[in-house]
Amino acid sequence: MARSIRIGAGAGFSGDRIDPAVELAEHGGLHYLVFECLAERTIALAQLARQRDPDAGYDKLLAARIQAVLPACRRQGIRIVTNMGAANPLAAARKVAEVARGLGLGGLKVAALTGDDVADALRGTQTPLDEGGTVAGLGNRLVSANAYLGAAPIAEALAGGAEVVVTGRVADPAMFLAPMIREFGWSMEDWPRLGRGTVVGHLLECAGQVTGGYFADPGLKDVPDLARLGFPLAEVTEDGDALLTKVPGSGGRVTPATCKEQLLYEVHDPARYLQPDVAADFTGVRLDPAGEDAVRITGGAGTARTGMLKVSVGCHEGWFGEGQISYAGPGALARGELARAVVRERLRLIGLEAEDLRLNLIGLDAIIGPGAAPAEPREVRLRVIGRCASAAAAERIGHEVDSLYLNGPASGGGVTTSVREVIGMRSCLVPAAMARPALHWLEA
Repeated sequence: MARSIRIGAGAGFSGDRIDPAVELAEHGGLHYLVFECLAERTIALAQLARQRDPDAGYDKLLAARIQAVLPACRRQGIRIVTNMGAANPLAAARKVAEVARGLGLGGLKVAALTGDDVADALRGTQTPLDEGGTVAGLGNRLVSANAYLGAAPIAEALAGGAEVVVTGRVADPAMFLAPMIREFGWSMEDWPRLGRGTVVGHLLECAGQVTGGYFADPGLKDVPDLARLGFPLAEVTEDGDALLTKVPGSGGRVTPATCKEQLLYEVHDPARYLQPDVAADFTGVRLDPAGEDAVRITGGAGTARTGMLKVSVGCHEGWFGEGQISYAGPGALARGELARAVVRERLRLIGLEAEDLRLNLIGLDAIIGPGAAPAEPREVRLRVIGRCASAAAAERIGHEVDSLYLNGPASGGGVTTSVREVIGMRSCLVPAAMARPALHWLEA
């Protein structure tokens, strides 16, 4: 068994940068590189893509990411774990093998993990949803239902020799926990170590968010060289303690403060952070500086898993229609206010039914809401958006904004309009037995 391993975070969301992952692969001294690219809403959209094309439904940057990092990973023996399989892990694994062949890297062993899709088993049941109602109440609006799988099947794939493991919906920390389970031989009932490994996984899962991204606030929390932000890596010991750092010379910073913000991110109860593998306890975690851009992580714990899995449920919620137009120069605010009043009246006159209708002036009240501006702005941009039952109705919102060119205040410009389907997200809990994890093997 290994005494320590180095795990790097290659991505924190679907559209993340690729070059920091290459930097990690080439200079991080890693054993594992993990790409966490699957947000709650992402998989519902991926399911829609798969419905249109059975070979689609995986992350659009999968091929580009694998092509960028695979040569260095193969050369240095770094294994890759990723949830870029989204709604179609098998097709994603085939694409990984195809990219490997194109790079001349034959013999690459790829494992695809399926079994998180529980839509068929859940459809029509009285399973309660977090915001009220039941799954059955969604009727034909149900788009997707994916359970958060744990680390065990990923660890099994690694034990079977997988060089790349492609999953669908799994718990984010589980992708980092699985290499620890595999390398250190941890029992799946070793709650303290599983809890500590989950702490490390949670710190790494959002990549640049723990090295100064989403942390920087000039004058209050300065972060150097943010344009070259380095992604984090952790050197983890067999007891589950870790040293969190980044590649020397890369941008950003690693401090107890950056780690504390990430540790508390999306955590409801720090004493029971419920995961498929363990109920992790963050309350005893210590974050101690250990040199420049290095923090030592100790003190996590855990108790037995609940036997239930969280499920992200995607459903149709109508269509967003949007239109925007800008006004600048003297009187810009007054013209923007007039344009807003005209569109509001026009939507009333045509009898448009829209929920969540908002008419805001960006730079004035689009985020914080109504209030006195500190000074009259030199430019404003009217944004009108609403949710409608049909795409045709949603299109009318943008049409009314577009009509302001010749039927509204003077000197409007830069109109943009859009119509897009709205996918709502709900959550529920199901018995772990409802999910059926399965590994599928491919070789380039």
